[in-house]
Amino acid sequence: MFSIFFPSATGILAGANISGDLKDPAIAIPKGTLMAIFWTTVSYLAISATIGSCVVRDASGNLNDTVTPGLGTCEGLACGYGWNFTECAQQHNCHYGLINYYQTMSMVSGFAPLITAGIFGATLSSALACLVSAAKVFQCLCEDQLYPLIGFFGKGYGKNKEPIRGYLLAYAIAVAFIIIAELNTIAPIISNFFLCSYALINFSCFHASITNSPGWRPSFRYYSKWAALFGAVISVLIMFLLTWWAALIAIGVVLFLLLYVVYKKPEVNWGSSVQAGSYNMALSYSVGLNEVEEHIKNYRPQCLVLTGPPNFRPALVDFVGTFTRNLSLMICGHVLIGPRKQRMPELRAIANGHTKWLNKRKIKAFYSDVIAEDLRSGVQVLMQAVGLGRMKPNILVVGFKANWQSAHPATVEDYIGILHDAFDFNYGVCVMRMREGLNISEVMQAHINPVFDPAEDGKEASASRARPSVSGTLDPEALVREEQASTIFQSEQGKKTIDIYWLFDDGGLTLLIPYLLGRKKRWSKCRIRVFVGGQINRMDEERKAIISLLSKFRLGFQEVHILPDINQKPRAEHTKRFEDMIAPFRLNDGFKDEATVAEMRRDCPWKISDEEMNKNRVKSLRQVRLNEILLDYSRDAALVVITLPIGRKGKCPSSLYMAWLETLSQDLRPPVILIRGNQENVLTFYCQ
Repeated sequence: MFSIFFPSATGILAGANISGDLKDPAIAIPKGTLMAIFWTTVSYLAISATIGSCVVRDASGNLNDTVTPGLGTCEGLACGYGWNFTECAQQHNCHYGLINYYQTMSMVSGFAPLITAGIFGATLSSALACLVSAAKVFQCLCEDQLYPLIGFFGKGYGKNKEPIRGYLLAYAIAVAFIIIAELNTIAPIISNFFLCSYALINFSCFHASITNSPGWRPSFRYYSKWAALFGAVISVLIMFLLTWWAALIAIGVVLFLLLYVVYKKPEVNWGSSVQAGSYNMALSYSVGLNEVEEHIKNYRPQCLVLTGPPNFRPALVDFVGTFTRNLSLMICGHVLIGPRKQRMPELRAIANGHTKWLNKRKIKAFYSDVIAEDLRSGVQVLMQAVGLGRMKPNILVVGFKANWQSAHPATVEDYIGILHDAFDFNYGVCVMRMREGLNISEVMQAHINPVFDPAEDGKEASASRARPSVSGTLDPEALVREEQASTIFQSEQGKKTIDIYWLFDDGGLTLLIPYLLGRKKRWSKCRIRVFVGGQINRMDEERKAIISLLSKFRLGFQEVHILPDINQKPRAEHTKRFEDMIAPFRLNDGFKDEATVAEMRRDCPWKISDEEMNKNRVKSLRQVRLNEILLDYSRDAALVVITLPIGRKGKCPSSLYMAWLETLSQDLRPPVILIRGNQENVLTFYCQ
């Protein structure tokens, strides 16, 4: 009975569904809808009481069915009025009575045609209300483009954007159900879908309340989140109490539509309570992490990557994103150099574009930018400010400055200063070098790929289209090589090797990063080889000792190579090449007086004095020798990871240190990663 009656009382959403057409929805909906429901309920109760007081439940319609004394028993209220309808009531073949005769209201009325006209008018008005509201809601659904093949019905006509196509669709669906001509058959299904929508609306209100979103401010005076929860639970219970199979159908349809939206991830922003709940959860967990003391077992490599615009250095972004994905924090840092007032509009314009680019490339990272007078001060701000609580970067990742020999010396000084600042701020350092280079901005200017261009619209898009093409000034083959290099970390690496040159104990970071890479699908087929220095007469003992040490770290590295000739002198031609490289940066102060030398050092602090050259000669020759070893063993590797050499601040000029890095990774085909930890242990023994 409820399932048949319920669809006639579903007008509670009629006002909400057409709220866009109301002048003042906040006042019109509560007053109009609630008052209509109130008076409708009163009239239903009055009519029920009136008819129930003058019509019996079951009646045969036969005037001869009267109570005859001595001829059987009589059951029911009709017995008191001299009628005996017991036989037809028991056999369920009564044609009259309150429960069987649908024209009862006309029968007891003073003028039957008036009842027929009233029913027709009420039915027509309810049908029109449902027709209009359903089409309006469906039009909004079409405009959001959540589901395919329905956009055709979202087109609006006229001043109010009336969804005429939606009206026709709703009319066709209504006619299809009317043709069934059996209200009792379709009423349970309709009731369950209405109840399902009410359950979702009530639960949405409850969820919005418990997320404490400032944007959720219900103006209804008697609103209660517990009443909303109660309404949601009761709606679901009634669904199953009415018709369990119809309830399962309704819930199945809703789940299918919901899962489809979750899977497709449409680009819509409703400010939903789910987003508010995610924020609350993230905030709660982030604050909770403050109470957790740092422990070596919980160490995660959280990276601040100096990408500039992330789409300019995609290989650097892809590499870090590979081992931080679903594991740790990655932040792409960008320093805009210049006056704050001039760069602020650009800062606001580009942030969303770069975030969209990261999402399209499926990189789970944050983008953070700052404005500073120079690069070094901007990076200092990033290293101190980015992050939240325990979720702060502990590794600085930079690209190798390939143009250091031709760049302005001050920029080289800033580059080396950034590395020293990172150690001062207790960061580990990772420097990445690729033979083709990391910056593909020239390739992007030659032919911009709109899929990965953050400037898809707006002013930045106009600016990008206005950039002159440089395809005529660049070698096409070089462009192809740079494009291939920019996607090298997005492809399968095959059965190559990841070569680790573990030359210094930096806490284990040099070992941890390759281990995390090896766990990823693209790198899983690569063998990991570990190279360490040693003595030729103790190679077996040292190899066993290193394997034993690595087994305690539980890294699974079994292939260990001892380099007995690591301390040999490099070949003369390679030494000569290194000396020629640093020749333009030498002071050549050996035969000058002290005053002249002091003035030269003050004017050119990046240049190398004879004294500094002599003090660092052993380290310089070591880098030359290491490059020879890398070329011998790792020419065909997929990746080379080597401990980053350190130049003492104030003792090693920036040009000499850059020459070390240049020489160390010179002529190598695979990407080279130079890593240095901050001397804090990041690996545990099995017994810890």
